[in-house]
Formats: sequence, C-alpha cells, structure tokens
Amino acid sequence: MADAKTPLPIDARSRAWALLAAGCGLLPLLWQLPRLLALGIGVAALVCAALSWRKPVPAALRFLLALAMLAAVLWTMGMHMGRDTGCALLAAMLAIKPAETASLRDARSLLGFALFAPFAAFLLDQGPLTMLLGLVAVLAALIALLRLADAEAGVHEEAGLSALFASLRKLAATGRLLLIGLPLAMAAFWLFPRLAEPLWGVPERAIAQPGLADEMSPGQWLDFMVDDTPALRVQFFGAVPKPQQMYWRGPVLWDFDGRTWKHPPWLPGYPENIEYAANAPVWDYQIDYEPTDRHQLVALDLLREAPQGAQLSRDHSLSANAALSALTRWRLRSSPAAGYQADLPKLLRAEALRLPPGFNPRTLALGRQWRAEAGTGPGSDAAIARRALDWIHRDFAYTLETPLPGHDGVDEFLFVQQKGFCEHFSSAFVVLMRAAGIPARVVTGYVGGVRNPYGDYYVVRKMNAHAWAEIWLQGHGWVRYDPTAAVAPERIYDTAETHLGTARDSLFAGTGAGLARQWNRLADFGDYLRRNWNEMLLGFNAQRQAAMLQSFGIKELDQNTLGLLFAVSATLAMGAMAWLLARGERERDPLLRAWHRLGTRYARLGLGRASHEAAQAWAQRVAVQRPQAAQTLVPLSERFAEQRYASPVNRSQLRALLRELYRHRP
Repeated sequence: MADAKTPLPIDARSRAWALLAAGCGLLPLLWQLPRLLALGIGVAALVCAALSWRKPVPAALRFLLALAMLAAVLWTMGMHMGRDTGCALLAAMLAIKPAETASLRDARSLLGFALFAPFAAFLLDQGPLTMLLGLVAVLAALIALLRLADAEAGVHEEAGLSALFASLRKLAATGRLLLIGLPLAMAAFWLFPRLAEPLWGVPERAIAQPGLADEMSPGQWLDFMVDDTPALRVQFFGAVPKPQQMYWRGPVLWDFDGRTWKHPPWLPGYPENIEYAANAPVWDYQIDYEPTDRHQLVALDLLREAPQGAQLSRDHSLSANAALSALTRWRLRSSPAAGYQADLPKLLRAEALRLPPGFNPRTLALGRQWRAEAGTGPGSDAAIARRALDWIHRDFAYTLETPLPGHDGVDEFLFVQQKGFCEHFSSAFVVLMRAAGIPARVVTGYVGGVRNPYGDYYVVRKMNAHAWAEIWLQGHGWVRYDPTAAVAPERIYDTAETHLGTARDSLFAGTGAGLARQWNRLADFGDYLRRNWNEMLLGFNAQRQAAMLQSFGIKELDQNTLGLLFAVSATLAMGAMAWLLARGERERDPLLRAWHRLGTRYARLGLGRASHEAAQAWAQRVAVQRPQAAQTLVPLSERFAEQRYASPVNRSQLRALLRELYRHRP
C-alpha cells in the first residue's frame, strides 16, 4: 500500500479525461486570440500532451517551453501587460501545464487551472459561441473530476459498452450538479444590481481596432476596410431608405494639418439649422451599436434630434455622453434635408476654407485656376464641384493598395497615383474645393448595409466605413458630394455585400451557386442568433432591469430595494438548492427509506444497525437488550425481508407495512 503522503499515480484513462477537459477549457480562449498565436499555442498543447503521456517532461525542458511561450505571446501582443496579454499568457501556460502531470493530484491541479480559461475568455467576448464553448469546458472538467474521484477510490471502469454507460452516468450526474446551481445563477442575473459599465471595460483588441474617431490619417482605415465584423445593426419601423440614402453620419472633420483631418474641439454647441421638406420621409429606426470605448455615434443623415444620453454638435455629428464600453441601443428619427444651414457664419466659413501653408502647391494652383475660369457668378461653385467629379470619374480608380503619402499627399494622389479609396478621394476633393474658395469639410461614418431576412434588420459592417465630402453652396447650404461614388459606386452602396459575395463566390466556385446561397443563409442566421443573444443577455442593463421590475409593480427601484430583492431571491434559491441536494441523497425505494428511518430511531438509543447486519439479525440483537422489542421489531423485520425480496410484491401488504414502520417507536 502506498504512503498516504505519496501522490497516487494517474492511469491512462484518467489522464485522457484530464487532457480532454483541459483542451476543452483552452478552446474558448484560443478562439479569441490572434489566429497565428492561437495556432502556435494549440500545437504546443498537443506536443506537451504527447511528450508527457508516459512520464513528466524534464524540468529544464519545461522551463525552455515556458520561455518560448512567453516570448511568442509578447512578440504577438506587444510589450505591454493588459487584459488581452494576460489572457494570452494564461492560454500559453495552460498549454504546457500537461507537461508536469504525473499523478491524480497533478491532474486535479490541471483541471482547476483549465477552468480559469473559459472565464478569461468572457473578458474578451460574451457571445453565444463563447458561452457554448465555456459550458462544454465546465461540463468536461466536472466529468473528469468525477473520473479522478473514482480512480482515487479504486473504482475502475470496464471496457466497451460498460465504459460508455459509465460515461453517460457521469454526464447525467454532472448535468444534475449544474441544474442544482441554476436557480441561484438566475437570481444573480435578473436581480443583482447592474452597473452602468462593465467592470473590465472593453478588450484592448477592440479599442485598438481602427474605426470612427475624431480624426482621419492616411492609411488609418486599411485594416478597417477588410473587416467584415458588424459595427451596428439597424431595424426600421416603417419606411426604409433607399441604398443611395443610407449614409450613416459620424464625426465631421474640419481641421487639416497637411496629413491628418481632425474634428475641432470648439464645435460643440447648438446644431446647424436644417430645413425639412413638408413631404420628406421620416425614418424611424433603432441602432444596436457595438462597443468601441469611444463616444462617437452614427445616425442616418440627417438626424432630427439627439436621443437621451447623447448630444449633437454644431455640424450635426452625434456623440454619446458616456464611452460606449458595452452594447448600446438608440432609438432615432432622421429625414433628408431640403436645406442645411443656408447662412454660413464668418467663423465657420473661415474654418471651412482654411488650408495649412506649405502643402500641396499643385492642388492649390489647380483650385485657383478653376475658380478663375468659372468666375464667381451663381452656380459657379456647383460647376467647379461637378468638374472635379467628372475628372475623378474619367481618370481615377478605386483600390486599397496604396502607398503611404509623402509631404504633399494630395498632390501625389491627384497628379501621380490617381488610385486610392475613400480616405484619399474625400480628402483630396475637400482640399481642392477649399483651394477654389468653396467651403468644404470631410464627413466620416458608414454607408450602405445588408438586410438580414431572418430578423428583418440591416447589418452595417466595419468594412462599410466611409468618408465623403460636404461643400457649402449659396442658396442650398451644406450639400453632400461623394467623390468615391463617382469612380466606384458599387464599392459604396453594397460594400459589405460586394466583399462578402465575392469571397463566397470564389470559395464555392467549384460547387455551384446553390451551396453559396446556403452559406449566405447560414451566415445570416448566425448573425440573427447573435443579435437576439445581444438583446436578451448582453443588452440587459440597469434600464431594462428597472423596466422588468416595473411590470411586477415595483415602480421606484433604488439600490436598497434591489439589494433586498436579490437577498430574498438568493436565499430562496439556496434553499431550493439545499432541498434538491437533500432530495438527491434520499433513498428512492420507499420501503428502504422507511426501514432506514426506523434504524435511525434505534440509533439514538445506541442500538443502531451496523452496515453489515441483516435486518432479522439486527432485530434479534435488539430484542436481547430490549425484550419488549421482540413483540414488534422482530415481526417487522421478518415482514420487511419478505417484502424486500418477494416477487411479485403485494401492494396492499406493502402499504400496510410502510404505515407500521413509520408509526413504530422504540
């Protein structure tokens, strides 16, 4: 027999269960890491599991593996410690943890460590796939722990079909344990006081994504333009705008330093005057905005009024009062403008004409030349803008493969490259208009959107990010001009659909269009599930919690009331858990249950039945010490043995015996 202090060795089947559970725990975290790093960590996990199958990996080799994984993580994630880097390090260390697994105690340590991985994955993403993978990981870990307990107790599973039935029994027992904790989990979700923002904020990888900000630099949107993840989802109530009208207005950029466009800090104030036609459509819609940890919002051009919790600046760009650290929902109303700031104040005119000195001399000269040729009469500004669009349509091309600009980036684009994407077109167009004496500014946001037929809503993806121009025309005010649409309109109104459709067509080129359509439907259904997940779970904030409780008659909800409700519900939930546990431990056979209770009564007198004693032998032993029991307990024990092993069972006699067993007292 092994010493009690000596760790018990682990058998092959228990090791397999422990490694499988650790792999399931690692999977949801790998899903959130950069693909190359996730692949490397996954390969390292397989190698460590294979090397340690027979015996533990030597300590020196484990040390080298740890150093290699640390270097790989820091090289991929950057030399700074944060939540994303910490999660990557956790995955890397979990991958090499099997290298030192040699005993049952080591296996339990591995499983305890593995359970941290799915919870760390929730810090990076709270989507349905992460939740599903996390549940699988927890379930696998509980089954593995049950297997380790059996191995420690000396219970060995049989091979073949018996092993399958044993695994199913462990799965059922694990599911029962999870269900027992469900009432407390539901009470915590529905009634625990909600915070306005998550404790851990938004992952660094989400913050680092290029997106809508209050500035635009050359090349800033390159990664953004090929990212097909959703930026917002829009549901319309009533009329739906045409694709050419789906311009989602974001930050408006005025200041240009020769390289970067910025939103000026002095602009917050009353929005510019907008006139709407009497018969103008009113688009009523709802936006589910993905977290960005920024304040910038978008709205269909042009928003009629700011919603609660947000404000409009003078140039009609919308921003939230608080950083968008979680999924947010906004109810908005927009209409196309008939007139947009017919009178331009001198301060705004000067800002909309300002250009930095010493940059782009060829563009400035061209703008002055066009002004001289067009004159200053009515319609001259519109003629210059039309001339610029005709030039772009005739000589320019759309591409994402552009070099970074030099000192005179606009000159290089207009007179040398003549290729680029919306950043280049909008920036060059506005500089050219300002050079010609026309007030102009850059507007950023999104354009287009793809309808999801399952939920009847539109998905606007990050690749739909766009920049266009607005110029001020006498008698009309600010007018939208989209120079990118002049050269590649198909890249504007159907950006996401075009990109995704092209990729899917190439993927399924050899198998037919039918499979491609099925793939599109599957992707739409997946996004529909994600939207409902966001609405039911991730979007359950303090406001929705208050609205839910108001339906139960709780009108005023303060922290004390909510805390009391949670305390009461948690107490009831734990009481239900205790009842379920007690019920699970109760003997299911009513005859055995009554007999065990009878033995408990005698045990209080020091006459309890030993586990090895037969019923009649115990009754005879009690009768020796308490002769009066011979008249009642001995006959009951005989009837108990007869009913217990009789076949078939007499139901009426069984009921009579149960009544007497419950009534009998020592």
